[in-house]
Amino acid sequence: MNNTETVKRDNMQVADMMVTAIARLLKNGETVFHGVSSPVPMTAVKLAKRLQAPDLVYLNIPGGVDGNPSGMLDTSTAGADLLNKSPAYFPLMEVFDLSMRGRLDVAFLSGVQFDPYGNVNASVIGDYNKPKVRLPGGAGSAVLIPTARKPVIWRTVHDKRTFVEKCDFNTTRGNLYRIVTPLCMFRMEDGRLVLDSVFHYSSVDEVRANTGFEIIAKDIKIEPAPTQEELRHLRAADPKKLRLTEFK
Repeated sequence: MNNTETVKRDNMQVADMMVTAIARLLKNGETVFHGVSSPVPMTAVKLAKRLQAPDLVYLNIPGGVDGNPSGMLDTSTAGADLLNKSPAYFPLMEVFDLSMRGRLDVAFLSGVQFDPYGNVNASVIGDYNKPKVRLPGGAGSAVLIPTARKPVIWRTVHDKRTFVEKCDFNTTRGNLYRIVTPLCMFRMEDGRLVLDSVFHYSSVDEVRANTGFEIIAKDIKIEPAPTQEELRHLRAADPKKLRLTEFK
């Protein structure tokens, strides 16, 4: 496929692909955390626990540890159901401490701008003192991205306004394990983002056409479509389709 712009795709197809690709990154026994407004990674965690990572330790904003063991999502990424039947309580301040001690394997975070050097902007668009848009800020990302073993960024938009040559403001930077988008995954290599894999319905040309910096592409993998087994478990984990709420 030789694309020059993003192809219009069904939101369900893209959501299922992103969730599945993220779930495949998670390994059995890892300790994983996500914050608020995180339907895609939360669904991915639930999917991974149903498949290859049943002993993955799941932490979240309410403080649950492997709460809601049925694996079926409710309607919130920070709701009380995440404490349901939790064998332990692990509050947010302890998550930061865990990460700074090098014991948090995966932290899911996001942002609005990303540049080729791993800088993440979640603070402002435009000049900091007179911004066009004032964003929510980094919350815990300035702590978790430098200290978690494998910080994973997800963003449900892939365009030249998101992937820029230089961020308007650096909220945090560095130590990124993967950036997952509707088209592909990036990884950090020698201090720069490198295209790691392209989703089965996209192409390197399409990624290039929608990225505001030069793409370094070597040893590219094609991320296959979700299998029937993955889709079956995904639908069972998220029957209310919470994952779709991140897509317009």
